[in-house]
Amino acid sequence: MRPSKGFLALLLCFPTAATLSLLRWCAVSDQELAKCSDMSKAFSRANISPELACVNGGSVIDCVSRINRNLADAATVDGGILYQAGKEHGLKPVVAEAYGKDLGTSYYAVAVVKASSSLTINHLRGAKTCHTGINRTAGWNIPVGFLLDSGRMPMMGCSVTQAVSDYFNASCVPGATAVGDPASLCELCIGDSAGQSKCEMSSKEGYYDYLGAFRCLADGPGEVAFVKHTTVTEAMDGQAQPSWTLEDFQLLCQDGSRAAVSEWRTCHLARVPAHAVITRQDVEGSLIFKVLDQGQQNFNGGNSSFQMFDSAVYGGKNLLFKDSTVELVPIMEQTYQAWLGDEYLRAMRGLDCDPKRLPGFLRWCVFSTEEIWKCSKMAAAFKSQNLKPEIQCVSAQSPEQCMERIQKRDIDAVVLAGKDVYVAGKTYGLVPAAAEHYTEGDTVSTYYAVAVVKRAMSDAFTIHELQQKRSCHTGYGRMAGWNIPIGLLLRKGFIQPQECDLLKAVSGFFSASCIPTAEKEGYPANLCELCIGDSQGNFRCNASSQETYYGYTGAFRCLAEGHGDVAFVKHSSVFENTDGHNTDAWASRLRSGDFQLLCPNGARAEVPQFAHCHWGQVPPRVIMVHPDTSALVVYGLLRKAQDFFGDDNNPNGFKMFSSSEFQKQDLIFKDSTVAIVPVGQRRTFESWLGQPFLDSLEGLESSQCSRAASKPPNAIFLLMTILTLATISTL
Repeated sequence: MRPSKGFLALLLCFPTAATLSLLRWCAVSDQELAKCSDMSKAFSRANISPELACVNGGSVIDCVSRINRNLADAATVDGGILYQAGKEHGLKPVVAEAYGKDLGTSYYAVAVVKASSSLTINHLRGAKTCHTGINRTAGWNIPVGFLLDSGRMPMMGCSVTQAVSDYFNASCVPGATAVGDPASLCELCIGDSAGQSKCEMSSKEGYYDYLGAFRCLADGPGEVAFVKHTTVTEAMDGQAQPSWTLEDFQLLCQDGSRAAVSEWRTCHLARVPAHAVITRQDVEGSLIFKVLDQGQQNFNGGNSSFQMFDSAVYGGKNLLFKDSTVELVPIMEQTYQAWLGDEYLRAMRGLDCDPKRLPGFLRWCVFSTEEIWKCSKMAAAFKSQNLKPEIQCVSAQSPEQCMERIQKRDIDAVVLAGKDVYVAGKTYGLVPAAAEHYTEGDTVSTYYAVAVVKRAMSDAFTIHELQQKRSCHTGYGRMAGWNIPIGLLLRKGFIQPQECDLLKAVSGFFSASCIPTAEKEGYPANLCELCIGDSQGNFRCNASSQETYYGYTGAFRCLAEGHGDVAFVKHSSVFENTDGHNTDAWASRLRSGDFQLLCPNGARAEVPQFAHCHWGQVPPRVIMVHPDTSALVVYGLLRKAQDFFGDDNNPNGFKMFSSSEFQKQDLIFKDSTVAIVPVGQRRTFESWLGQPFLDSLEGLESSQCSRAASKPPNAIFLLMTILTLATISTL
């Protein structure tokens, strides 16, 4: 693992940002200071330069502050401190501890269960848990941070210990004895042989540290133990009379599966990076490594009285460096983000909640008199259950005005859908915080947009042969029937508008269509050519049920009756009108197997394969916030609130997901919502909307033209219609 001399020479060729005549090392205790003093003397005897001096910091936090203020130059810290030092002060990691061939510069935090258990990472609510200790990396920070960040464990305000207590049935978290820590966090602890020192963060507590947490699982009351990846093997090796084998335990994986304890490289909660030496941005990391590398060549093993990686003589452990360190190695990419890695950063983000920075109120944006009415009732209901932060209702004239005010931090949250999510993210930089979840099988609130064709033995055309085909659409400006398919065809370059006239381009692409519209002035005739009106032939091409081929069922019927070659509908349209589900004469004999889907990649697929062959998914509505607003706090508030007010039959008076009392529909939340759920890793507007949906919106956006002002009034109207697409709620 040691770098070659040539590589070190290359490192040292770079100009230093600050020339150090004295390298000031910060010690965090009297024991460390004593070892540091001996290291300084040893380095001096070996003529290592620059000279090493020792600074008494008193604590690791104080050392970080001293380095930041140029009162010290370096210290060794763990991942949690590095996260704070990098995020708050811009300090960087420059040298890492390495622990040997098998471990390298990291270890892995894992969740261990008995093989006979049915637990998974997605079903830990109500479990009994064993932890190495409060605020320890593998036993607390990683698992709790992971569960919080992923949305599995909701947290109201910034009360982490209360969130853990509410989520788990009972735990042993040694050290969770501070004022305000819930009693359940120590409920499983056993203390010493006499039952004393229960829940102490010391070896007196039988379930303390890695082996103690595993013992809590193996022999005690726990159902899952949060430890490091070597713990189970070490516990087996230490048994005088083995009663457990490795096969009796398994690991919980992030994706909800389980694996053997030997598969920790692919099944873990996070890779935990080794301790690292940190310094300021103006100090060249290669200079610090040069000093330490010369030191370890002289004082790592051998007959020297001073040993860099041994703390026994000073009456402590892991002083200056961990005693398990085999060697120190340079860090190439010197940023805290790169060194910690995505998994560790996600866990730390889950814990990164400062109660002092919590807003006193969550200002909620509403758009109508009825929404203000419901919002005020919601605020009072939340306050009655002491839910924090309290809700304040703020009125805006439009979704975009609300987005602008959130960007300026005048408002905090708003529920948006489809195109508005796109605008909020792209134009105003807002991010998803939580989302609506609907009943299973709900194809009104969220669905896939698909292109349906008849199964054909010959002339089985694909998306590449759509030009000059006959098309059936739900209606002009509608999501599945117009916005998504036309946007995607624009994005892929199949449709190319000339002179800013999109309707003319669409009419030239398809040979004939039925695209019902409410605005017929200037509308190309062939866009209505396939429409048939009502049973008397009246109301032809109207955007209403008076047109037989209007809407999802109508567009599919246009295809089924042979008028069109392709129908742009939602994924459920085929199933709702075939296999006996629609008894009308035109549909009664139709079979779902007689139809197929056109995929954007040029393939065809069977209609049940809509999740993999669609032109865009209309996602659920989502609560959008400023990126500096804690999404976990927003979700935690709503998750707790729905325990009281989420069920329409709740006895607490207010109903979050019902608007009937306020004489409207879908106020604040859609009435079809059954729960508010976390967004998981879909934390950007792009990941929330999905690439196909984005492609459609960007395709429509690309059809806009700066010369619109020079066009006749009708063209301006059409362009403005495109710019202000109907949102999902108007489908």
